[in-house]
Amino acid sequence: MSLLTVGTVAFDAIETPFGKTDKIVGGAATYIAWSASYFSKKVNIVSVIGDDFDMNELRELEKKNVDTSGIEILEGKKSFFWAGRYHLDMNSRDTLATELNVLLDFNPVIPDSYKESDILMVGNIDPNLQMKVIQQMTKRPKLIVLDTMNFWMTDGFIDALKKTISMVDVLTVNDAEARQLTNEYSLVKAAKKILTMGPKYLIIKKGEHGALLFHENHVFYAPALPLEDVFDPTGAGDTFAGGFCGYLDKSRDISFDNMKRAIIYGSAMASFCVEKFGTERIRSLTHAEIEDRVRDFIELVQFDIELED
Repeated sequence: MSLLTVGTVAFDAIETPFGKTDKIVGGAATYIAWSASYFSKKVNIVSVIGDDFDMNELRELEKKNVDTSGIEILEGKKSFFWAGRYHLDMNSRDTLATELNVLLDFNPVIPDSYKESDILMVGNIDPNLQMKVIQQMTKRPKLIVLDTMNFWMTDGFIDALKKTISMVDVLTVNDAEARQLTNEYSLVKAAKKILTMGPKYLIIKKGEHGALLFHENHVFYAPALPLEDVFDPTGAGDTFAGGFCGYLDKSRDISFDNMKRAIIYGSAMASFCVEKFGTERIRSLTHAEIEDRVRDFIELVQFDIELED
């Protein structure tokens, strides 16, 4: 099988209570591709960068069986840049700078060799562009996963977002976004509303409190692993998505039961991501480390109990 991800490849500058970086490589598609590469035999990526981007970064991805030929390079233009400062709780942050640069001209074109990818993971971009990506696929992928954010849930974008949501199998949002999209405080009620919009599955990410997977009347909860050191939550959600999609691609099984396993693998990958700044930690993992981390998750939730008559 194969996985296609469409989204941003960019620069970030990050400040947390535990450190600060200058410009480093980030972007949703970058995190998704790195994470998925530990599972998928073939990861295709579509994005846009400026000529200020370090080509060595693309070569490193190619060493992990990531096909970067779908990344457009715009000469004389700068890559997308975001700068942010996280608060002590690491769940809230202030945006210090957003420079769209090449994203202003982004018109994702799916190469013919990518158009029959088995799993499509569309990162957080303009829902009009997300819709265009889906419509370019030669045949419907076995699974279409969509990420979005609160910015697109406003006048001017909400209609396009809802139309795009109706075209996908899995939607991933955080808890605040689920509430904003549905005007429901209860996440269970919010999930039921979102599932009527078209997706068969919904993942609600809750940061340090784990993730919820909804399907019909079923709910699965995966906790987040308590970590001693959390340096940078940037990209954790995308790393989660990459691990989730990559595991499904590798296992060739998109059933609800297997999605539960994929949630755990995605959570494991996200737990690595936050341990260092940017993509540093997820660039050099071993499969043994990943399996050990998954075992940590299993031990966290496994228990024996006898019910009284």
